[in-house]
Formats: sequence, C-alpha cells, structure tokens
Amino acid sequence: MSDNQKRILDMLAEGKISADEAQKLLAAIGSGGDEPRSTGAPPRSPKYLRVVIQPNPEGEGAKRANPDATKEDDVKRVNVRVPINLIRAGIKFTSLIPAEASEQVNEALKEKGINFDVRNLKPEDLEELIEALHDLEVDIQNGQEKVHVYVE
Repeated sequence: MSDNQKRILDMLAEGKISADEAQKLLAAIGSGGDEPRSTGAPPRSPKYLRVVIQPNPEGEGAKRANPDATKEDDVKRVNVRVPINLIRAGIKFTSLIPAEASEQVNEALKEKGINFDVRNLKPEDLEELIEALHDLEVDIQNGQEKVHVYVE
C-alpha cells in the first residue's frame, strides 16, 4: 500500500473525508475506485517533476521568532515544477556541447563533489528514467525542512 493510499484511508478513518471522497481520491491516484488499475492502456507519462520544500511543521522550522505569526507569514517555501519535456530537450542539447566545454562542466561538477560526465547523457537513458519516475515519490524531513519530490 502506498503512502498516499494510507493517508486517504487514515483521513477516512478519522472522519475528515467521506467514503465517496475517499473513493474519488483513490481513483485519482490510480489505486482505487470501481475499475481495476490494469486496463491494458500504458500508464500516463509524467509531465512534470515537482520539488516542494516547506518548513517542517513538527520540527525546529515550526518555531518562529514571532509566536503570533500565522501560516501566511511563513514565506520560506520552494515549489518548483519542471516540465519533463524541458528535461528531454536539455538532454538532447548536451550533444551539442563542444568537448572543451564538456570538460569544463565535468571539472566544475567534480569540484562540487559530483563525479559525473555530461557526455554520458543519452536520450534513450532519459526515457528509461522517465519510465521509472511513474512510481517516484520522495519525502525527506529534518528538524527544519520537509522536502517532497514527485512527478505528476
């Protein structure tokens, strides 16, 4: 059972949503409803990569200097939505980078601790990655922030 399914069922159990609303939500995430999930059609390709960073409501980030502040006052938030087609175009663009520039990019990445060769990026590898993104959902929490990475 996925985290989203569990959250929906928890909300139903707590009386926060009705059974009809739970059914609609489960159907919307492709895991519930009246129809079986495997209809023979291929799964819908993700259109966006999302990265959301918010203060952790349960951690140190929830402590504000002003105790009377409201959620609207809490502006420390990142919400990035990158079109998958832009990523595809970027991968194709890397084939146009001259060898000298690729070497400089690779050196700059190594200086930042990233051992990666941009010349190894291939469009066919990207399609395999995008296929794997169908089930991607990453949640990271520390004392100050909550990071959520997923595709839609």
